[in-house]
Amino acid sequence: MNILLLGSGGRECAIAWKLSQSPRLGKLFIAPGNAGMAQYGTLLPIKPMDFDAVGQAAIDHHIDMVVVGSEDPLVAGIVDHFMGDDRLRHILMVGPSAAGAQLEGSKDFAKGFMQRHGIPTADYLSVTRDNLDEGLRFLERQQPPFVLKADGLAAGKGVLIIDNLDEARRELSAMLDGKFGRSSATVVIEQFLRGIECSVFVVTDGRDYRLLPVAKDYKRIGEGDTGLNTGGMGSVSPVSFADEAFMDKVRTRIIEPTIAGLQQENLPYCGFIFFGLINVDGDPLVIEYNVRMGDPETESVMPRLASDLVDLLEAAATGHIADVDVAIDSRYAVTVMMVSGGYPGSYPKGKVITGINQVTDSLVFHAGTAQDAEGRLVTNGGRVLAVTSYGTTQAQALERSFGSVQRIHFDGCYYRRDIGHDLIHNS
Repeated sequence: MNILLLGSGGRECAIAWKLSQSPRLGKLFIAPGNAGMAQYGTLLPIKPMDFDAVGQAAIDHHIDMVVVGSEDPLVAGIVDHFMGDDRLRHILMVGPSAAGAQLEGSKDFAKGFMQRHGIPTADYLSVTRDNLDEGLRFLERQQPPFVLKADGLAAGKGVLIIDNLDEARRELSAMLDGKFGRSSATVVIEQFLRGIECSVFVVTDGRDYRLLPVAKDYKRIGEGDTGLNTGGMGSVSPVSFADEAFMDKVRTRIIEPTIAGLQQENLPYCGFIFFGLINVDGDPLVIEYNVRMGDPETESVMPRLASDLVDLLEAAATGHIADVDVAIDSRYAVTVMMVSGGYPGSYPKGKVITGINQVTDSLVFHAGTAQDAEGRLVTNGGRVLAVTSYGTTQAQALERSFGSVQRIHFDGCYYRRDIGHDLIHNS
């Protein structure tokens, strides 16, 4: 089977690594990929949002299945594009239609969907300029901190958590005035929930599903979960508190009502669903949906998936997910993200990376890398490398990842040393 994977980050690198292990894989093409992904397949200099170019590449390379790694093409309707073209409609697509992708593309839609189907989530109000006064009154009824979310995609930057009511009022107005462009023409004000978060992933064909390993990511730049939010500084899997009792609640209260709701609302859906959950006194509530895998959670989840990923995704794309089983590696996996100095603010690119070939007991997934004119591996993003290790305990996996990180060098490199520390005593 020839597969085209769309994306260029650490998530797609981990997916490419897993796909490349399948005996059923013919050729793997990755668009656009990064310097480290060339070891798994052929890189194509195509942007995933250029649907015509993606379609032509699928024809030229005799692609049997397209795996869409990131949310932007899904929200923009790449699946609908393929299904609407006689030359492309035979190709299997892993990813929801634009209608299904609203679960991530519109927070207002997602909250309304949860409300319609009785899925537990925080109290909320969607606000536009037309009901700003109502929004301000809703804010005043909340206890700090105040949560403001841009309705649309905002490259992971559209969520503000604010301690001061006056500041929250100002930021609400600024968002409605275009702080995040059209993405914040509607703002969701949400009740703040106190608890501990985790990420739950399923693969679905729109009727049935299979559960993937649960993970927890670490968003803040600073140790002890301090400082600015990032795309993610590391992840761990499994998660100690996501035990059988907790996951039974997740399945019956959240996953199954979500998939039933997609069917009831006639929203075509195939592929991954990411449930961003928070454990509030033992009960799971949904913070957000994503319509793709998370990053850096994928870098911990894929190493623990013992099943053939090609089989799993083909079953989802053909409506037969119920016919396959998922095997999970019992070991722990811990991912430490190596980032550029200055991230998540401005940061330099082109710093030479050395030492990866000295790493023997960890997996190194490339996130923001490139080759320079001299063929050297260099930094090309804020998040540069994801280093993942196995262990029979979380502490062992963490120690191995840190040992590997210390063998890799580039100017300005930064990483968090406390990934998983909040869980380690329960592992």
